[in-house]
Amino acid sequence: MLFGTTALTAPVRPAFALSELKNEQGQVQQKPAEGKETPPAEEEQKDETGPIELPMPDPLIRRNEAVTEPADETPSSDDATVEEPQTPAEIIHDIAKAPEAVRRMRELIVEAAASGDIERLRPLLGKGMTETQVSLVETEEGPVETLKGQSGDNDGIEVLAILLDILATGFAHVGAGTPDEMYVWPYFAEKPLAGLTPPEKVELLRIVTAGDFAEMQEFGSYNFYRLGITPDGQWKFFVTGE
Repeated sequence: MLFGTTALTAPVRPAFALSELKNEQGQVQQKPAEGKETPPAEEEQKDETGPIELPMPDPLIRRNEAVTEPADETPSSDDATVEEPQTPAEIIHDIAKAPEAVRRMRELIVEAAASGDIERLRPLLGKGMTETQVSLVETEEGPVETLKGQSGDNDGIEVLAILLDILATGFAHVGAGTPDEMYVWPYFAEKPLAGLTPPEKVELLRIVTAGDFAEMQEFGSYNFYRLGITPDGQWKFFVTGE
């Protein structure tokens, strides 16, 4: 006897798409509402540790501490400038102690001045580089003309008389052994007036007045006519004034 076999078959379920399977499993996608942005992911926590603070350096000048100053350097003896004391002028009253060339020039000047003719001084006054200085200011005039202009008369007689007066006094020897060596008349020009003896004051007042002497004392030195002759006999200057 044949028995009929009934095949048991599972009901056939319809096929689903992948997206439908996800929905079926409860994973429902939600679309963001239009106009709204998805909130950004939480940013990583920033490092809350602040910057490393370095200790402040000590002050360059410590006001609460004593500061030691460097000791002053004492200059060595080699660096110090040593000023040599000036040799005082030698006062001489004996003309024989002057060099021969100096005595000769003095004698020629005395002879020319005693003649009363100032022109006789011209050959003694020199020319060019050897011309005698007769003024403290520059002038285009010759030395004889300049001396005439300094005289109280038109012929220069007063200047000749002054020449005789100062050459009759003692003289001073200055700058011995140097290029500036000179024999100077009168010696008052090289001697402090405060140190004059009574006889020397008498000798000075034969050249100037008492009023002139008082002004010289106030000024501090002799400032009337003085004459200089070099050791080789050159008449170097004959000037007056400060």
